[in-house]
Amino acid sequence: MKRYFLWSLAALILAAGLYTGYFFLTLPDVSYLKKSNPGATAMIEQRIAEAKLQKKKLVVRRHWVPFKKIPEFFKQAVRLSEDAAFYSHDGVDYYELKEAIKKNLKEGKKSRGGSTITQQLAKNLFLSTEKSYFRKVREFFIAKKLERELSKDRIFCIYLNVIEFGPGIFGVGAASDYFFKKTVEQLSKEEMIRLAAVIPKPLRVTPQSNSRYLKWRANLLLDRMYRVKYIDEFDYQKTKTHFLK
Repeated sequence: MKRYFLWSLAALILAAGLYTGYFFLTLPDVSYLKKSNPGATAMIEQRIAEAKLQKKKLVVRRHWVPFKKIPEFFKQAVRLSEDAAFYSHDGVDYYELKEAIKKNLKEGKKSRGGSTITQQLAKNLFLSTEKSYFRKVREFFIAKKLERELSKDRIFCIYLNVIEFGPGIFGVGAASDYFFKKTVEQLSKEEMIRLAAVIPKPLRVTPQSNSRYLKWRANLLLDRMYRVKYIDEFDYQKTKTHFLK
């Protein structure tokens, strides 16, 4: 009986070791992203596959915009919306993660996300929207690799160029052109707030809508930006009038 227990324990340890080795060996290489922009992402491939299942054709729109050409106001809006501590953490915001776990356990469902911009990028590039602990663990370690290999600005640049803004619309360049017929540099503050506001729900809300959700999210962003002095009093009041009707 003792021998059987020891053999079982050894087999379990071996299996755990092999699985751990497989897990880390199959993490994607991210070093190429230092100098090369990503091609088709896991998110794009997922959306194409979903459209095929529905017997629809998805038109994918993408237009890469260099980081320096993306207005600072839009970058600030996105950071305050998605990850205010982006430039100070190492890819994972442990406080937000802890708060998200506490709230989700309390409510018995996933009602709060704790993902940073880096984790969202990991998901968009290499994973899927599947809600599972396995996916979250891979996301965690890929995010750590991204932080080790790339600068913060490079991570943020790729993120802004691959995130989903609507069906088939990926990246701020494509979103600016599709929704407003403008380049990113030509966007007004209102339009930038509208784009930042739809990031959490790109398939349910459009930047051009005046839905209750968009107005609530836009006002929340504007208030945050005003508090941290990313927008002055005049522009704050002027922009806010578009979301109070």
